[in-house]
Amino acid sequence: MWDLQHTILHTLDKGPIADTAISFPDVETTTVQGALSSLASRSMVVFQPIEQEFWTLTAEAQEIIEKGSHEYRLLDEVTKSLDGLKLADVPKILGAAGKLGQLRAFKNGWVKKDGDKLVSNVSEKPEDATAKDLKTIEETGTLADNKELAELRKRKLINKGKKLSYTVDKGPEFALEIKKLETDLTPEMIQSGLWKSATFKPYNFDAEGAPTPSGALHPLNKVREEFRQIFFAMGFTEMATNQYVESGFWNFDTLFVPQQHPARDLQDTFYIKDPIEADEPEDKIYWENIHQVHEDGAFGSIGYRYPWSAKESLRLVLRTHTTAVSARVLHKLAQDPKPARFFSIDRVFRNEAVDATHLAEFHQIEGVIADYGLTLGDLIGFMDRFFKRMGVNKLRFKPAYNPYTEPSMEIFAWHAGLNKWIEIGNSGMFRPEMLESMGLPKDLRVHGFGLSLERPTMIKYKLTNIRDLVGHKVNLDFIESNPAVRLDEDLV
Repeated sequence: MWDLQHTILHTLDKGPIADTAISFPDVETTTVQGALSSLASRSMVVFQPIEQEFWTLTAEAQEIIEKGSHEYRLLDEVTKSLDGLKLADVPKILGAAGKLGQLRAFKNGWVKKDGDKLVSNVSEKPEDATAKDLKTIEETGTLADNKELAELRKRKLINKGKKLSYTVDKGPEFALEIKKLETDLTPEMIQSGLWKSATFKPYNFDAEGAPTPSGALHPLNKVREEFRQIFFAMGFTEMATNQYVESGFWNFDTLFVPQQHPARDLQDTFYIKDPIEADEPEDKIYWENIHQVHEDGAFGSIGYRYPWSAKESLRLVLRTHTTAVSARVLHKLAQDPKPARFFSIDRVFRNEAVDATHLAEFHQIEGVIADYGLTLGDLIGFMDRFFKRMGVNKLRFKPAYNPYTEPSMEIFAWHAGLNKWIEIGNSGMFRPEMLESMGLPKDLRVHGFGLSLERPTMIKYKLTNIRDLVGHKVNLDFIESNPAVRLDEDLV
């Protein structure tokens, strides 16, 4: 490198360097660039890049230069056959290139079809322009006819490349000798006074620092935090969701889900093998109320009228929704009934087949509002305000069925990108027999709503496959480089 720098300086002393590729043909471009950058940092030279396009030949093109183009070789074989060349013999003579040569020869008007034979359609043998053009490219790296270049590239006979070189001129500090620049101011230099005559290397304030290895928040966590801030801004309190394993009592029975419901089948729910059952809840009155509501009906409900099983109610499961957490919190609220707002964002588990939009575990966002005299209109109005904070301005509501809410509504939003309505959540008013079983007063009503965390995250980060967001196939560069989202921007 040091020798090359001196060579550049001595060459430059005789006059400007028009092209480093010509002046230093045997030196790699990266090596030249390094030497020039070092000299430029000392203001000894100034240089500018020169980018030149060039073309290289493929192996097939090299063969054409040696043997002739496919079409020319076909014409040669047709000319040799006095009675014409049988079509069936073309692949035998020219191999895989026969079909292409036949097409090109037809296009050039060199041959024509006569029954099952090919016969010559020219009085004099034409020039093999393809081989000639390729030979020119081999010698010069390019061709004057851009149209022919495009045709050769289309035929995959040439590849485009770029050659980088530099023009170099003298800088303000040009000299034939390279002075050593000091990089540090040492105590010895200060004591001896050498710092007065020393030449220091200037600071490069434009240089980027070395990347610092660090952790990165997963996109799900970034979007989760945005949702948390929306809930906090609207006066909600976060529920504790650190208990993934629930009993069937809290996960299903308290939510008025009958024990014969398909959601409780093995193909939909993960059951725990060890231990199999939970202890009965401490609130025995509540336990008996749930038993009564399911088996015989109570609190204005006729119930499901089936033999309710305590053993089935105590079976342990991986929670299938965070509504089990909401049930616990509302049961606690019954000890001191008052208006309240709660939310949770955490993982739930379903025994589902994994595909581009479904996983066996995902995150559920849930909100619960308890107040006196609430109506369905209040729920629709709140949903409108809540989703507007995420940039969702067009909503539709469709009647739906949930075991623990009545009435229930699915929430749809207009997706401008897909140009259609998509489902983004579910909502409803908790049933009286669910709330009064806990001990909540009749006039204290509760709104509930929920949506997944993965769907809005996939929309914001423009993902189509959930496995690109969660799982072993996730690209770590995607995790580290994507910025946090802002849900006040358009979500759909």
